Amino acid sequence: MRRQIALFAVLALAVSAPRVLSAQDSNDVKQDRKEVRHDRRELRGDRKDIRHDTRDIRQDRRDVRQDVKNGDTTDARRDARDLRRDRRDRRHDVRDARRDRRGLRQDRRDVRQDKQETKDSTK
Repeated sequence: MRRQIALFAVLALAVSAPRVLSAQDSNDVKQDRKEVRHDRRELRGDRKDIRHDTRDIRQDRRDVRQDVKNGDTTDARRDARDLRRDRRDRRHDVRDARRDRRGLRQDRRDVRQDKQETKDSTK
């Protein structure tokens, strides 16, 4: 009797193992797709920040030129400081966008590989 129960348990595990593994594969695909959406959202935000910082830089450059033209050196220094801060911020946003693009490419590659693996496992 014990042998029959043990044999039944082994057969049940052998039959259910592929289903469990395929469910994990589908969860991997879902997780990778979620990561792709997240990276796209972050990339859009970074691009928006870059555009905003570029506008700020243009305005600060205008302000510095105008202050120098009017002889107002204290405002010119303040605007120049703001200009440096905006340039630094834009540089960091560009770096973040580059990292997000790299992550997006990797996540897309993972989605393709997961799809290929599920396609190959069904054959």
